[in-house]
Amino acid sequence: MMPRLTAEFWVQAYLARLRQAAIPAFVVAHGDDTAGSVLVKLSTLDGQARLFERSFDLVEDRRAWIVAAEGREADVDAVIARQRSRDPDLWVIEVEDRAGHHMLDEPGLSD
Repeated sequence: MMPRLTAEFWVQAYLARLRQAAIPAFVVAHGDDTAGSVLVKLSTLDGQARLFERSFDLVEDRRAWIVAAEGREADVDAVIARQRSRDPDLWVIEVEDRAGHHMLDEPGLSD
């Protein structure tokens, strides 16, 4: 069994990959460094957003990023606020890209 990456290590690697692709991203909420879950909010800068979270895909028998919420940015922010109120160890990363690039499907980030 492969050791699990800490949340902080994964977040820093993700932000570095986004920087290399010139995609702006920010840590909006700093969760638990070791075991915090990570939400990624993608803002397309037109008032719309999508929220991604890691989930276990039973069909593929692996972890995968799924869309947890999408629509008006204010509505997505409300979902984030509710989840943060239940889980203060949660990380929230905001990615801003008009074309909707988030890189979560890239090797090393998707699994």
